[in-house]
Amino acid sequence: MIDDYRFGRMTIHGREYTIDLILYSDGRIQDSWWRASGHQLVAADIAELIAAAPEVIVAGTGASGLMRPAPGLADALAGQGIEFIARPTAEAATLYNQLVGKGKKVGGCFHLTC
Repeated sequence: MIDDYRFGRMTIHGREYTIDLILYSDGRIQDSWWRASGHQLVAADIAELIAAAPEVIVAGTGASGLMRPAPGLADALAGQGIEFIARPTAEAATLYNQLVGKGKKVGGCFHLTC
């Protein structure tokens, strides 16, 4: 579960992260996550997360929502049986926690700044 999100900072289980990260449904955290095209999210950027086969991937698109999923990403993931939800990071963190609380197998990728 995500304890807190503020611009540029996310706290998970009491540990603060200041760089973009991926959360796996098995509890692993990959920090220092970066996308090949900066503010565009493509499947290759989250290949390992996709391979982990979550039911849902929640993408935090930044405080102002500047990170954009590539066209067709949601449809491609749906074709693999993975629901994809992209929201500004504060909203995405709340949604992530709600889905985990409902027992869903959730993965997340979060852009912490812009």
